Amino acid sequence: MSKLEEITWQRKKSHTKLMQLDSKVYKLFLDMENAAFSDGALKGKLKELIAAGISVVINCESGIQYHITRAVEKGATQQEVLEAVEVGIEMGGGPATVSARLALEVMDQLFDETP
Repeated sequence: MSKLEEITWQRKKSHTKLMQLDSKVYKLFLDMENAAFSDGALKGKLKELIAAGISVVINCESGIQYHITRAVEKGATQQEVLEAVEVGIEMGGGPATVSARLALEVMDQLFDETP
């Protein structure tokens, strides 16, 4: 299983378990997530790109994969994703370049382009 497959599997497994346990906090978190990423003054795609950049800064591997994937599902181009990752690199400095490596893997998978 690849690293990206492992991240997806773990996220889905945890989601299922929390739902089975009827976690009120987790369900409220999902409601908050839906509200935060719905279209408003900022479109959902832009919000996902912002979240991808933040995920790079805080080195959240699951967030990197999830938010890049969601941004692409909402129509983000490879260049838009790259620029969001670049903003994360700028905001996070050297350590964020390490996180950006995973973002590049996700982009390769989603855009099917390996240099």
